[in-house]
Amino acid sequence: MARKGELDLFGSAPSPIVCGQVESWARAQGYDLLLGLDEAGRGPLAGPVVAAAVILPTDVAIEGLDDSKRLTERQREALYEPILQGAVATSVMSVEAPVIDEMNILRASLHAMALSWEGVMQERPDLSHALVLVDGNQRAPLPDHVEQRPIVKGDARSLHIAAASILAKVTRDRLMLEHHERWPVYGFDRHKGYPTAAHAAAIREHGPCPIHRRSFRVPGS
Repeated sequence: MARKGELDLFGSAPSPIVCGQVESWARAQGYDLLLGLDEAGRGPLAGPVVAAAVILPTDVAIEGLDDSKRLTERQREALYEPILQGAVATSVMSVEAPVIDEMNILRASLHAMALSWEGVMQERPDLSHALVLVDGNQRAPLPDHVEQRPIVKGDARSLHIAAASILAKVTRDRLMLEHHERWPVYGFDRHKGYPTAAHAAAIREHGPCPIHRRSFRVPGS
């Protein structure tokens, strides 16, 4: 239970949900440095899960920054470079399909987040005291000394997590376009590996390719 005046980071999101309310809470609690973690690609039948870590400056002002799911592909692409240029530090990491099959998708997603956090720390070890904001209700597998807060609907409530969600989503979409060039029969350029009817039909006709997740059930099979 949150104390009076605190945002309940562990329970249901308050109404209305506003992107940036987590930052307001954190500053009120005395946190001067925040790092957002988010991933893209938990649901697809093919391709990697991609995670990003982002530290933004206190006075960040990136117009249109919001949860990647509430933005169009064009809007996400337009925000990609401003986030990279405006951030204090960023890191984007991926975990490929064979590892997802070995670990399961939840563990692989959290592992990708941990890798992206490590990427920032390798470049900027002076930022290791940042409070880590993790999208969802699970803690990332970070070292014990790292303070972190899982936040339900975090990508809609935190600018840092929203920025991470955009970097992860744009990076993954671009990777899937590259995979389409190699395996065009699956239509990765359209569905990015998600389980659409057309994608499922292509797998049944052609069989899986090397980037398909063998542990995922194909709809209709």
